[in-house]
Amino acid sequence: MGLFDRLFSSGSGANSASSGPKAKKPAETVFLDADQASSLGDVNFMRRSNTIRRTFPGTADNPGNKEMVAEVASMEAKLEKVSEGLPGAAASEESMSLTGGVPKPVKKTFAKPMSQAELDQRKKGSAVGVNVPGGPAAIKMEKDEQSAAQGQASPATSALNTAKPGAIDPFKQMVKDLNG
Repeated sequence: MGLFDRLFSSGSGANSASSGPKAKKPAETVFLDADQASSLGDVNFMRRSNTIRRTFPGTADNPGNKEMVAEVASMEAKLEKVSEGLPGAAASEESMSLTGGVPKPVKKTFAKPMSQAELDQRKKGSAVGVNVPGGPAAIKMEKDEQSAAQGQASPATSALNTAKPGAIDPFKQMVKDLNG
């Protein structure tokens, strides 16, 4: 026994020691239902269902505003409305494929044979002389030289007219003509 037990005990020490330990009453067993035993708060508030409405903007492929309405409770969730184009939207009318997954045959394209007239017509475009050294400008220069040779006014003047700006070939030709 402790010091405080002796001070605060009611009655004399001899009487309390002779009485012995008190007999405990048998405890009555009580079972509570789940709602009363829970300490989570208002169970009715948590059990009620809430309607959640979400809206989404459309995309370039699928324009227009999209909406999804869901009924959510503590133990279950259910989609009430889903706009077309959102995940979870079931397509009501799906086209049934009769091919069973067999791919479509590939369309084969081959080069058609070309007549000589068509080939000549295509050659008349800007692609003439592409693989010639100097390109189309060199071909034009050759034609000018041929026409100048037919006119044969003067070799120095024809060479001056057909040369590129800044070229010294016409001067070399003049020196050769003078030296003779």
